[in-house]
Amino acid sequence: MERVSDLLVVADQAAIAQEAAKRVVAIAQEAVARCGRFTVALAGGSTPKRLYSLLADEPYRTRLPWRETHLFWGDERAVPPEHPESNFGMAKESLLSRVPIPANQVHRMQAERADLDEAAGEYQAEIAKTFAAQPSDKPPAFDLILLGLGPDGHTASLFPYTRALREISRWVAPNYIPTLKANRLTFTTSILNRATTILFLVSGIEKAAALQVVLEGPPAPERLPAQLIRPIAGRLVWLVDQAAASRLGDRIP
Repeated sequence: MERVSDLLVVADQAAIAQEAAKRVVAIAQEAVARCGRFTVALAGGSTPKRLYSLLADEPYRTRLPWRETHLFWGDERAVPPEHPESNFGMAKESLLSRVPIPANQVHRMQAERADLDEAAGEYQAEIAKTFAAQPSDKPPAFDLILLGLGPDGHTASLFPYTRALREISRWVAPNYIPTLKANRLTFTTSILNRATTILFLVSGIEKAAALQVVLEGPPAPERLPAQLIRPIAGRLVWLVDQAAASRLGDRIP
């Protein structure tokens, strides 16, 4: 079953970060030229961290329109922002503390709050305000959403057989993951699939089996939530290294 708009296989994690950085710059510049700003939702993980470090250095740092950029997060762990597992904390250390982005254009998920249902609703309202929309409207289209892939087939914090997979009205939802005994906030497929570009970053041999079954196996979205990512009108790009792609069949050039 065809699910891939674009699959690019590169050598290793460093090559993923370099290719992704070039694409982020191109997408950002095009978005600002088209509508005066760039909206992006970040991901957590080691591969995105390498990308963020690159974006904070030359030549990418001065090519990005930081004053016109709005940063969001596709998911967050239920921890304070200074916690070592915080996606925001990772991005702050590797990127935000090193670039001239206005503080009011950095939109953090407050997943450390006791009431995650309320926090999800407020984050949806913040997205709506940024896009000059209403929270009750159809979800807006981010210029770019970055995603990763877990060895279990999860993406963002949409884990197998969890409640948020079936959320069709909310853009942001709390999600309890029984296998981790942990709570998260996550974008739902309703907003993920509205993006103009979705860029998956997948590296490492430990992702090979999941990548193969997500791309080439039969549809099983409850077990493999990454299969739910199918943009309505945008572009889906899988940027993977050779180790992660090692089990793929005819897709490899």
